[in-house]
Amino acid sequence: MRNEQKQSPPSDRGQAVSIIIFILGLETLLPWNFFITASEYFNGRLNNNSSSSRNATTMDASKDYNYDSWMALLSQLPLLLFTLLNSFLYQWVKEHVRVAFSMVAIFIFFSLTAALVQADMQPDTFFSVTMATIWFINMFGAVLQSSLFGVVSQFPPRYNTLFMSGQGLAGIFAGIAMLCSIFSNPDRKSAALGYFITPCLATLLSLLCYMLLPRLEFARFYLNRSQSNEVEASQELISSDQKVQSSEKKDLEANGKIMSHGAESQQRSSVFAVFKKIWVMALCVTWIFAVTLAVFPVITVRVQTVYVGSKWADVFTCVCCFIVFYVMDLLGRVAPSFMQWPSKESPLFPVVVFLRVIFIPLIMMCNIKDSKWTVFFKHDSFFVVIMALFSFTNGYLACLCMSYAPQFVRCKDCETAGSLMTFFLALGLALGAGFSFLLGKLV
Repeated sequence: MRNEQKQSPPSDRGQAVSIIIFILGLETLLPWNFFITASEYFNGRLNNNSSSSRNATTMDASKDYNYDSWMALLSQLPLLLFTLLNSFLYQWVKEHVRVAFSMVAIFIFFSLTAALVQADMQPDTFFSVTMATIWFINMFGAVLQSSLFGVVSQFPPRYNTLFMSGQGLAGIFAGIAMLCSIFSNPDRKSAALGYFITPCLATLLSLLCYMLLPRLEFARFYLNRSQSNEVEASQELISSDQKVQSSEKKDLEANGKIMSHGAESQQRSSVFAVFKKIWVMALCVTWIFAVTLAVFPVITVRVQTVYVGSKWADVFTCVCCFIVFYVMDLLGRVAPSFMQWPSKESPLFPVVVFLRVIFIPLIMMCNIKDSKWTVFFKHDSFFVVIMALFSFTNGYLACLCMSYAPQFVRCKDCETAGSLMTFFLALGLALGAGFSFLLGKLV
């Protein structure tokens, strides 16, 4: 064991660890993406049930459930609360217990959602059950995401990028499933059932991948490195000090310093101490996702095509709002593997992050029907370009934040830094979801 740590890291054979971390990243955002891209299914079922129920009152028949806004809010609030809780509970509940239990719970709630496709329910009951499911599935998703960010933070920065790229693929995965459901005209119930069975199977695959991870030599090297014992650390300090010392007196004096420093280095820093080192990255990732969730999807789904009545109009929202966002967001998450600008020490980094706020008025000036704003960007191409830049900067800057943060702390504090960054990511999502209610009124 001692010799293994002195050696260089083993190779990632067949890129097995890379693939597993990519799949785990995909799993963390399946609940959010599959519910957000099922907007047409949920809104259509609520409206159809309301209008087809002869016993419903006129008020109930015209009731606006505002699914998109409530879905966003009830997804992000548990994500925020339980990510914060996980930042402190990780010291008492083992990581493998948190991850495995969360995946099993997510599988159960996806199965419940799939079962409800075939169930006939009153709109109010269906809405209440769906909102409760969204709350609980995102509650476990928060614990899962925060725990896995802590695990991935123990690997080299490239694996943070792979993890977030997997999260980006989750959106494309859900977007393609949504597109298939739109084209499956013969039986929409069967299409919806297949749509929600898909994340059930993906969750089982992710659980198997997670169980395989610690069995791989490359993963064991980095996971065990963060749990090195005091003897190894002390010996490394002593051997490095011997190169500097030249006399026995200094040797004896320095040995006392080494022992105290060695004992101190084995203790994890407090949550607040870690936050003081990464607060810039934490605030940046909060702002990035607050801007994104303020308009996506609540405002972006209201943009309409100029080709009304065509077949393109049936898939416009799916393609231009969701798939364009997911694809460009994924490309943004992959880009830091090739280029990282601005650097983590650059004062330009928070400036570039703040400037993303310009996308809010740009999107609100697109072709939204009965908008209170002046429509400057009416053609579909303007909306596609704005969405592409909006989503690319979201993925790129967020990935930089999550990759930079662990580099500001010691190896032993990487898991704490990862958990804290996940909390501030969730805070940004919650703030953005709340702000979307206000922007929805202003459009």
